[in-house]
Amino acid sequence: MSYILVIFAVGFLILVHEVGHLLAAKWAGIPIARFSIGFGPKLWSFTKGGVEYRIALIPLGGYVLPDIEEEKDFFALAVRKRIIFSLGGPLANLVFAYPLMAIYNLLKGDMSLYALTVKPLIQVISSLGYIITAIPMLFTKPEQLSGIVGIVAQGGKMVEGDWLSGIVLLVMLNLNLLVFNLLPLPVLDGGQILLTLMEKISPKVLKIRLPLALLAWILMLGLMIYATSNDIGRLMT
Repeated sequence: MSYILVIFAVGFLILVHEVGHLLAAKWAGIPIARFSIGFGPKLWSFTKGGVEYRIALIPLGGYVLPDIEEEKDFFALAVRKRIIFSLGGPLANLVFAYPLMAIYNLLKGDMSLYALTVKPLIQVISSLGYIITAIPMLFTKPEQLSGIVGIVAQGGKMVEGDWLSGIVLLVMLNLNLLVFNLLPLPVLDGGQILLTLMEKISPKVLKIRLPLALLAWILMLGLMIYATSNDIGRLMT
């Protein structure tokens, strides 16, 4: 049961990320055609303000679909709008980590004003620093890389311990999602921001977006396969 909870927790954090993109798009004035909770066939939906809000069959994460017919129309949007749209997801994960840490402190019995307001901010910044400093280990110690199998396995054990460990896991997964999405790969938010800024220097960047995205997908697929094989190897030992 704990492993299922971890899977849904990951899906929920992805959903938080996508809600951030939705709010950012509305703030930037980017038209949205659909906001979906989950993937796959539609189970139920309603339309409000020209946006279709739907619940799909596979309730893991979600997505935001801009109301733009062709890809070139999206790239014709102002640079400022596209950067705001890309930042919306990571910022949502950052903001969500704050109340989670406040709840953690509260459940630990620390009900002071400091523990519910200032301390969570310090804890979030400290956790972010730890994750960022661990990024070089992807290259120096790649054997320690974990994929979704490892996350579910390790997270399941943490959740079995107690609810406080579960909240810590949720915070760390949330912040990992934030940092991961800001990596400068074209298929991620960080890569989209980088390429958008480079367009201001040279419009020719638009011509290499697609090949760069394909290379990034190949790299990510390779990392996922490698990480999953690491996870399976650790589970079998």
